Amino acid sequence: MAAVDISPAAALHRRAKYPTPTALRYEGQEFSAARLSRTAVELAAGLAEQGLRRGDRIAYLGLNSAAFFHTLFAAAHLGAVFIPVNFRLVAEEVRDILVDSGAHTLVVEDGHRTLVESIADDLPARRRVLVDTDPACPAPATPPAGWTPLSLLLGPGRAERPPVPLHEDDLGVLMYTSGTTGRPKGVMLTHGNIWWNAVNVDSMVDTRSDDVNLAVAPLFHIGGLNALTLRTLLRGGTVVVRRAFDPAQCLDDLVRHRVTGLFAVPAMYAALAREPGFAEADLSALRSPIVAGAPVPPRLIHDWAERDVLLQQAWGLTETAPFATYLPAALTREKTGSAGAPMPYTEIRVVDPVTGDGIDEADTRGEICVRGPNVTPGYWNNPEATAAAFDDAGWFHSGDIAHRDKDGFYYIVDRLKDMIISGGENIYPAEVERVLTACPGVLEAAALGVPDPTWGETVLAVLTCAPGAEPTLEEVRAFAGRHLADYKLPTRLLLLDRLPRNASGKLAKAELRRQVASRPATDTL
Repeated sequence: MAAVDISPAAALHRRAKYPTPTALRYEGQEFSAARLSRTAVELAAGLAEQGLRRGDRIAYLGLNSAAFFHTLFAAAHLGAVFIPVNFRLVAEEVRDILVDSGAHTLVVEDGHRTLVESIADDLPARRRVLVDTDPACPAPATPPAGWTPLSLLLGPGRAERPPVPLHEDDLGVLMYTSGTTGRPKGVMLTHGNIWWNAVNVDSMVDTRSDDVNLAVAPLFHIGGLNALTLRTLLRGGTVVVRRAFDPAQCLDDLVRHRVTGLFAVPAMYAALAREPGFAEADLSALRSPIVAGAPVPPRLIHDWAERDVLLQQAWGLTETAPFATYLPAALTREKTGSAGAPMPYTEIRVVDPVTGDGIDEADTRGEICVRGPNVTPGYWNNPEATAAAFDDAGWFHSGDIAHRDKDGFYYIVDRLKDMIISGGENIYPAEVERVLTACPGVLEAAALGVPDPTWGETVLAVLTCAPGAEPTLEEVRAFAGRHLADYKLPTRLLLLDRLPRNASGKLAKAELRRQVASRPATDTL
């Protein structure tokens, strides 16, 4: 039996043959599937003239945009590997990614041109393309030296070819991790990984061919790109693209466009819930709001449930493309706090992080491991990291601590590396943070381990609070003590205006530790 072609470029080309709703809405522009596909075909021909070939890497550096999708589909058309680069990185970090990946071509918005020029001598890229087709990020009228305007690569008249057939093992996307554990690693995602995630999502989530998806999470993040966005584009729905997340604009978009599906991290949903007008907004179309990417406070689930919107928690990583577990809306209230059960075509197990032995008992914590066709084959140019992440049976070790209840639903406790050991007892910061965020007046919370001469480590609570709220350590301990054992209670308190987060919306604990090191605690025992 011949291998099935699962190229996203071919899928978009097929969609373009049929009458379907607008495929993409972006900054006042509307793109039909035919227009989107035509632009991708033209760009693919232009990039081929520039020397881009199957297997070459092409990087995109810029905010969410139509040009992002043009580049992605043009890359797939040629069988090239697409690299979405985190647009919030500094020059050194971008250089590391572009050098490590060996990117042949760079497609860059003008807002990042100076950054790229500052590291150009170190880069292996042979071609630099400047986006000049987007009024939201205008480019100079005269192309800067060394740059090819994107517009020059578009238009008819070039030798065109049909999309390159792509199969499960063909590398499609090289996505660099956010770097919360150190230097970013290039996660290799095959077209099979991407395709099987869509199959998992469509098997479990209430998705339909005419969905309206709002893409406000960064598209360089696997959740923003592949949770709902790509499958919506390829299946026949509409994607509303915003360059970045703005709570007021997002709330308006949910109502105005009758959005049915949204992927966002907890901090985004929390910001929406605080937005004036949230209580009155018509969110009746929103049937597939997925929350993932960071620990989800139960209070957040309850806040949205009061609006009759049932947030659906999922869990996964870049390495799982992204979802490994999912909690259906029907169980949102009954299993609040659970990240759900395994996706249909994904296996999950919990193991002892020391021995690697499987844990079969319910409510026993261990490292959660994943196996399935949505799981990356490994890290680009990094066999050591790949070997460390996979065991001999092919299980990917996530580094997350979880437990499974008697019904088979999983609860993510924390990152293994973030665990605090106090007096020989294990403390998981996410467990403490869930309680702290429920404290009156608290908006956000982080729990860090800090040295203690008696216990080795104890908990430092770092909080952001609503205007006028300044809880004391005694008040925080009194509240948290109703839900946590004594040894888990914070012994120090620090109040900040905001918590640092990376571009994916996750708490940037390395940066937070640096901030904490330079500031005295607000309150201590």
